[in-house]
Amino acid sequence: MLSGVCSLLWCTLLLLGVSLCHGIMFPLQPGQQKCLREEIHKDVLVSGEYEVQESAGQKVDLKVTDSKGHILYSKDDAVAGKFVFNTEDYDVYEICFLSRIPQGQRGLMQEVTLNTKHGVEAKSYEALGEAAKLKPLEIELKRLEDLSESIVKDFAYMRHREEEMRDTNESTNSRVLYFSLFSLCCLIGLATWQVLYLRKFFKAKKLIE
Repeated sequence: MLSGVCSLLWCTLLLLGVSLCHGIMFPLQPGQQKCLREEIHKDVLVSGEYEVQESAGQKVDLKVTDSKGHILYSKDDAVAGKFVFNTEDYDVYEICFLSRIPQGQRGLMQEVTLNTKHGVEAKSYEALGEAAKLKPLEIELKRLEDLSESIVKDFAYMRHREEEMRDTNESTNSRVLYFSLFSLCCLIGLATWQVLYLRKFFKAKKLIE
């Protein structure tokens, strides 16, 4: 029974945690910059691990910023390492790699490997378990609890966004309706004025009585 519960927990964490972990490898052209952007919710722990293929004379700078330009992590001559930060607001976060080559040197393409995690996957539950002296099953239950809270927050945010979009849609429909009524009134008024004007004109020309 216990092994079945553990298996169920592992399967659930594996299925739900896939979207929280992102690994990517891409080529970085010499003298150019490559940036990766992602929208992340508020109060979310984000960790990243990177590795840059070394090339003689070439250097790669790493910078992590938000949409307001705040630098969350910066590393000159980045070869391999890790970074961790906690988001302060729902925002678009950017990870940029900039290749620098000495003047007069012909640069080579470098492979960059980046693995990012956020939310539950970014936390070290093994260290937490050792500090609190938790059993393996208790650690997995704690991980599952945090993951459930993260999912609830995501659903709450999506509900809030849905309410905002519904309010915007209703407001737009109301404005379109009022504009249509105003346009209709203008057309009716213009048509009435044209009829009266033409009638007066024809009477002046004695074409009608």
